[in-house]
Amino acid sequence: MNILNKVFGSSNSRKLKKMNKTVGVINAMEAELEELSDEQLGAKTEEFKQRLEGDAALESILPEAFAVVREASKRTLGLRHFDVQLIGGMVLNQGNIAEMRTGEGKTLVATLPAYLNAISGAGVHIVTVNEYLAERDANWMRPIYEFLGLTVGVVKSGQTSAEKGQAYDSSITYGTNNEFGFDYLRDNMAFRLEDKMQKQLNFAIVDEVDSILIDEARTPLIISGAAEDSSQLYVAIDKLIPRLEKGVKQEKSKMEMMDKNYV
Repeated sequence: MNILNKVFGSSNSRKLKKMNKTVGVINAMEAELEELSDEQLGAKTEEFKQRLEGDAALESILPEAFAVVREASKRTLGLRHFDVQLIGGMVLNQGNIAEMRTGEGKTLVATLPAYLNAISGAGVHIVTVNEYLAERDANWMRPIYEFLGLTVGVVKSGQTSAEKGQAYDSSITYGTNNEFGFDYLRDNMAFRLEDKMQKQLNFAIVDEVDSILIDEARTPLIISGAAEDSSQLYVAIDKLIPRLEKGVKQEKSKMEMMDKNYV
């Protein structure tokens, strides 16, 4: 087995080699994209969308889409994705886990697959462990997405259905695992289609995946319908009870009189 690995390489090394080739393709586009105006760079999103509608595969536009996001990030935030961050974006796009330590730019990495999968308009969820991180990351990365013609929303507890609906209608929606889960349950309790908030599920990026999908998974999400206001019913019954008691006494008196007559 060791000999085969030396000759052909391990599965991971082969995948990494392929990704490094893609990184080379992305880097080769950088100089050309730098020459575009802001309007021309922002128009790339519509171009990608038309190509996808023309049956182009998502993977076929990945190199150029990643290059466009990097250029947009440079212009809006002054941040340039490093090669290793491009690889991290590819890993996430494949539905795999990318292990990154704090400070290695995982928030910036997420913009790559998020943009790619939001181009179609089907929506992307970015799941975080708390509302502070959800709102912080959304506002931090918002300039990149909006520069490229996408919208950003944040779902939080305490929002109205209209506010949540607007957040879910955004190209990219940030929120916590609990809020996404509870909204899913609320949608399943809705009686009308227009009362549902979430779109059809498309693509999600999960931050702190070990905490959310392992530790938090042991905590069930339970939701129940709103309790009905029974105060008016209590008042009506309270008025009815004395009448019922009086009626019983009268009926009893009639029965006693009938018994006496028969005697």
